[in-house]
Amino acid sequence: MQDIKINVQNADGSLTEHIAPTDMGLSLMEFLKGSEYDILATCGGMALCATCHVSVINGFDKLHEISDDEYAMLDTLPNITDTSRLACQLKLADELDGIVVKILGDH
Repeated sequence: MQDIKINVQNADGSLTEHIAPTDMGLSLMEFLKGSEYDILATCGGMALCATCHVSVINGFDKLHEISDDEYAMLDTLPNITDTSRLACQLKLADELDGIVVKILGDH
């Protein structure tokens, strides 16, 4: 296992690069929360609250297919995009290396 790079697009459009471990079983939501981003994660990662809603700016095509539960939750949001995902449903793994996300969840 190796570390991967996760890039977060800031409000001003700039990117902040983070190095994330793939060997701890963390979700992207847990990693972002641990990196001091303002993510409520109200439901604790069960795809029930959408407070970890992100738009995948780069790397969306590398992600696993969205589940019915995740899509149902995203479909309730006013700011859904074509590349919206719930960060709690994305496990840190090699396919996320280099991904660029913008946090859209309710703050």
